[in-house]
Amino acid sequence: MKNYSLSSSANAIERIPVFIISGFLGSGKTTLLNRLLSHAPKSAVIINEFGTTPIDQQLLREHKVPLSTLVGGCLCCQVRGSLTPLLKNLRMAWDSGDKPFERVIIETSGVANPEPVLDILLRERWIAKRYSLQGVITTVSAVMDEDHFDYFPEAQAACAWADMVVMTQTDLATDQQIERISARLDQLAPAATRLTAVQGELDHSALLNFPKKFRRLRDTELPDLPDHGFSSIALQLEHPLPWERIQKALEYLIVHYPKQLIRLKGMVYTPGQNQPLLVQGAAGRLYPATRLPVRTSDDGIGRLVIITQGGVKDLAEELMAQLRSNNL
Repeated sequence: MKNYSLSSSANAIERIPVFIISGFLGSGKTTLLNRLLSHAPKSAVIINEFGTTPIDQQLLREHKVPLSTLVGGCLCCQVRGSLTPLLKNLRMAWDSGDKPFERVIIETSGVANPEPVLDILLRERWIAKRYSLQGVITTVSAVMDEDHFDYFPEAQAACAWADMVVMTQTDLATDQQIERISARLDQLAPAATRLTAVQGELDHSALLNFPKKFRRLRDTELPDLPDHGFSSIALQLEHPLPWERIQKALEYLIVHYPKQLIRLKGMVYTPGQNQPLLVQGAAGRLYPATRLPVRTSDDGIGRLVIITQGGVKDLAEELMAQLRSNNL
């Protein structure tokens, strides 16, 4: 007589936990990821940047983690097809024997709808059998322009799909701003767990351990999403420039294009300094620049990325003219 076992444990595939970090432009996704990696270093990271020049990875330069960058579009549309092969490559590295990471963290671009990423993780059979979606963490800036929720469906989608919402930049906001953003989150993400980051610090154990939502799979393929309507401009600065000159030029853009300019970021070099400056701006504000440690791969060329709503004619030329001006 043959004995048959009903147990499938011998054929069970260990699944790698996956966390998605989402949030609108300038809401502090990469800052949150940077702090998170300090507490969870055995992580593989996938960063999606809307522009063609990768900047966000510079914030993570101190971490020795497997890092992949998808640039030139969003995971929800232009570079969506790149995620599956990337996850397959990571899985093959994980199966090689030494298991170099314990989880995968995907940071979407600031204009991405998280839904297509969820669709890949939950619907694609090969991926779903080998990866376990833990949830979506959405960052929301306390100083965010409330109108962005109404103007940009991407800002609403990031909140609607959130399992956890982290309110960031509270140290820059008034009590009234925090109350107004909280009220909008009550409408957009009523079931999401809430955390507040104070000067970038929060309970990281709670960040990776929160209740997961039951997600119903689609019966049909996710249709292509419409174009976002955002534009990206990338500039290179071949020579070091005084920070005061760069600062005034960027502040000029923020003042003259308050509605069109949604996000700016970059890494620039100043005379007499090997350490590059990390530059960031959003919500009509230029944040204090931060010195980054020197890396052997640094080439001394400054890079700026500007994301606008729609195209702004001659914006790059106007910025370069400001940088060249002797009146700054």
